[in-house]
Order: sequence, then structure tokens, then C-alpha cells
Amino acid sequence: MIIDGMADRPINELGNKTPLEFAKTPNMNELARKGINGIMDPIKPGIRPGSDTAHISILGYDPYTVYTGRGPFEAAGVGLDVHAGDIAFRCNFSTVSDEGIITDRRAGRIRDGTDKISQSINSIKLNGFEDINIIFKESTGHRAVLVLRGEGLSDKVSAADPKHDGKPPKKVKPLDNTKSAAKTAEILNKLVEESYNLLKEHPINLERIKNGENPANIILPRGAGAVPDVPPFNEKYGLKSACIAETGLIKGIGKLTGMDLIDVEGATGGIDTNLPNITESIIDTAQSDYDFILINIDGADEAGHDGNLDEKVKFIEKVDEVIGKIKELNNLYFILTADHSTPISVMDHTGDPVPIIISGPEVRVDDVEIFSERSAAHGGLCRIRGSDIMNILTDLMNKSEKFGA
Repeated sequence: MIIDGMADRPINELGNKTPLEFAKTPNMNELARKGINGIMDPIKPGIRPGSDTAHISILGYDPYTVYTGRGPFEAAGVGLDVHAGDIAFRCNFSTVSDEGIITDRRAGRIRDGTDKISQSINSIKLNGFEDINIIFKESTGHRAVLVLRGEGLSDKVSAADPKHDGKPPKKVKPLDNTKSAAKTAEILNKLVEESYNLLKEHPINLERIKNGENPANIILPRGAGAVPDVPPFNEKYGLKSACIAETGLIKGIGKLTGMDLIDVEGATGGIDTNLPNITESIIDTAQSDYDFILINIDGADEAGHDGNLDEKVKFIEKVDEVIGKIKELNNLYFILTADHSTPISVMDHTGDPVPIIISGPEVRVDDVEIFSERSAAHGGLCRIRGSDIMNILTDLMNKSEKFGA
């Protein structure tokens, strides 16, 4: 169970505590008392992981080999069938001013109407590139995916997203000297421009403006990637696996590694996500015939990126209530951790290690009584890497093979 972006740094307003230390988390603390604790570097010490590369590492794959970019995972996660040769991107629905300045990278955290906006984008035909198929699909909230299909394309291109409000969209540039990279960059620049021309007076956006909401009047592609060759998780570990996740990115990692995807109604990937439905889905799936379940809950990360301290603390407490309802499930190993830190002070991912608990049969319980970044550092797991988790888990499950005679 990965609470996305849960870990943080000490904050003066909280008496030099982290949000996790400050939050009321009796159920997480009970898990800590019944388990073995430690801190984990999702990839390596000091490396700032994305949610994608962190999950890839935690599942036992080498992110430096498997990861080609975020786009293919996002595309697979929203249900698109990506083919060899396709170039995939993650996108934001964003708001741009008449002067061409991004005023809201997330278009007011848009929730409704993105399917109709996506239909319009799929109708775009770019002059000079009529042979290129544009496949666009909304994900959760402000997120979307783009797939370019055709001859002579490359994933060696930069992003259009400036990463911060108050700047114009970046001009996409080729990252090598190939004709295919130059062609792909030109396509993307035309597509970004055409998306604004098409969407600035889209009915959904006119209605949003009327209601005082930021319009989703431009798309910003980033995270270009070619589809990777990933050994199936079930074959790698001899486990039947499922994935319960909210965002297209994590669903895509589950899908590309061969896990069964369990959809949850109302799972938005934000602080407004339907946690009761997620809880029910976890319990139902845990009581079925799966050997392994990957769970990702995303709201703490959203609050961290927004710099919203109160919401991060509140969301951690809500997740603790979820854990209170599922921690009594019998005959299983429960691993609780985060995929990275998203400190309120930074509003982005950092390379700080995250806390981790493993509870279950015959675990060597340590003396840690509180689940937090600093308390966990005193636990019996000591400091591990994300890539160690599956080895530890399969050993506990007696599913691993002996190395040597």
C-alpha cells in the first residue's frame, strides 16, 4: 500500500514535525508496533524519483532499463492499446491567457467535461502531417494522454510544459540530430498551438469561464516515451497480482507489468477521492484469489504539490481510517510505505527516504511504536532500497529460491 507523496520534511508551523508526525494516525501506529519498520530510498539515496520510476523500482524492475518516459504508462493506464513504434506522452489540460502565458497548469483541477474536450482534440488534422494519427484520451482530473502513431517518429523530444505558472508553453525541441526527432518536435509544436485555437471557444470552456472557473484551453505534452519491454510481474515472481490505483500512470504500470486492474468508482487521484469505495475494493480483492495487490492512494501527493499543509495532514488522517478497516485482514503481509517525499516546502518530489512497515506472520517485530519518517529510522529493517522490497516479501512468503548450494 503506497500512499503517494506522504513523506515530508519538518515544518515550523507543526512544531518541527512532519505532516505524518503531526497527523493523528492510531492505525498506522498500531501497524508499526506489530511490524518491522525502516526507511526506504525508492531508487537510491538522494535520487528524486517520479511516481513512475519509484513504483517500477518497488516492483523489482530496474527503472534505468525499463523506464523510457512516463507517456507509455499513462497511455496504457487509461485503456489505450499502445503499439511498438507509438510515441506516447502524458499531458495536462491547462489554462493559457490571450497573451500566451500559462496561468494554471491544471486548469482549475478540472473534473468534468474533459471527455468532450478530448473528442475535439482527436479531430485535429495537422497540415503536412496527415499521415500521423493523433490519439488523445482524458485521464483523471487535469491529466490526459497523447499517442502519436505513424512513420518516422521519435521519443527524443523535450516537453511543452514549463512546469510553473506565469510562463509561456515551452517550444518542443529535438533532443538528438535525427530527422525523426525533428519531425516529432514540429508535430507537437503545431498540436499545442492548434489545441489552443480549437479549445479557446469550446462549449465546455465557455461554460467554465461563465462559472468563474479556469478553462482547459490548451494541452501541454511531456514525458515522451516509447513502449518498453517489461517482463510480466506474475511470471517474474510466480504470483497472481492485481492493481488498485487512481491515476492513469499507476494503472499503466500495473497493466504493462501484466497485473489485473481493479477499477474503483469515484477514485479521482485527489484529496476528494472516494476512500470508502477504495476501502471496499481493497477488502474484496484481498479476499479473492490474488497473491499480491499493489495499492496506490494519491491525495497526499496532490496536497504536497499544492503546498496545502492542512489538506495533507487531513488526508493522511483519512487514509489512517482506511487502514483501520483493512488492517484486520488475516493471513497476509501488509506493507505500508510511500513512493517518495513531496514536502510542503518544496511542492515537488525530493530524494528524502520514506518510512516503511512490513507486518505479517513471523515478522521480527522491532521496538518502533509510531509510524513516521524519523521513528521508522530506528526500526529493524534499517535503510533499504525500493528494489529490495519484493525480495524481502517473496522470502517471507517462502516464494523465493535459494542463491547457492
